[in-house]
Amino acid sequence: MLPRRARSVAVVLVVALALAGCGDGRSETTECSDGAGMCAGGPTTTTGPPGDGGGERIAVDGGEALVWGDGPQGVLLAHGAAFDAASWQDLATRISEGDGTALAVEDISADGIRTGIEALRARDVAQVILLGGSAGADAILEVASADPGVADGLILLSPNREVEGLGEEPKLFIASEGEPVSDVAETLAESAPGEENDTYLVEGDAHAQHILDADGGPGVAGVILARLDRWSPA
Repeated sequence: MLPRRARSVAVVLVVALALAGCGDGRSETTECSDGAGMCAGGPTTTTGPPGDGGGERIAVDGGEALVWGDGPQGVLLAHGAAFDAASWQDLATRISEGDGTALAVEDISADGIRTGIEALRARDVAQVILLGGSAGADAILEVASADPGVADGLILLSPNREVEGLGEEPKLFIASEGEPVSDVAETLAESAPGEENDTYLVEGDAHAQHILDADGGPGVAGVILARLDRWSPA
């Protein structure tokens, strides 16, 4: 398990654009459920040609999503408010190169998260991990607190609000030390049930997916991939 206040050794440069496009101007902190029946009618899996971001664009109930890979570990990706599904391309590609199926939803509402979980389970994945940034992380928290056990693990970048009612699944909360919501990640890690709730704090003030693009981004991506590998059902 990562130390509760593990920090990356990379120095993250503070740049004016670090918070651009993150929606609420906050950053993320990382701390280290069976979705059947959550969406009436189940997911629609009409497939189409590859879409933006190199993934395969599919239609799901009420929206669209991008999919990379077909491995047994399903990873649902929920973007920040100013991003889109294609913004996960680099990380999703690396997930698919392992034993993962990465599915990035366009609709980051709670209903969109539930639909994405159903779409992943329709692909017969062995487990579902929920990974989101900022607004996407908040939607994941809403779903996971309302239905503990809906996912097999949570990885959240820059969550903006604290919740109660999460399940026992392992969790990783990631944030930049200088963003206004870094304390939210730490509080979530300390208050959540379960034996594996970790926080990973990075230098700088980048928020949500901007953390992955900052100087310390490769290290953060490595932490995420290592955690997924540890949780893998394979």
